[in-house]
Amino acid sequence: MPWTYIVECADGSYYVGSTWDVEGRVWQHNSPDLGAVYTRRRQPVRLVWSCWWDSIEEALLFEKRVQGWSRKKREALIRGDFEGLPGPAKRRTSSTDRWFRDGC
Repeated sequence: MPWTYIVECADGSYYVGSTWDVEGRVWQHNSPDLGAVYTRRRQPVRLVWSCWWDSIEEALLFEKRVQGWSRKKREALIRGDFEGLPGPAKRRTSSTDRWFRDGC
């Protein structure tokens, strides 16, 4: 099943991604040559948040949404502090807006 995830890097920064296999992807991020260039330079990383989706398209859409968030909003998501998160758009909704109703 497709996932959106956040890992915390050794330097305290966050990396947001999407995958079919969260555990395998975190392992790759901690490998010397398989993870994203960003995380290879900031190892070790640890998984701090993940959510599954019905389709990889939804996972990618939510990944892109979270990548645009501030550190403060990402940390609210990690804590489960839903009041600190932006809501869905008023005029345009996407399939990822179900997350704001149902959570993970």
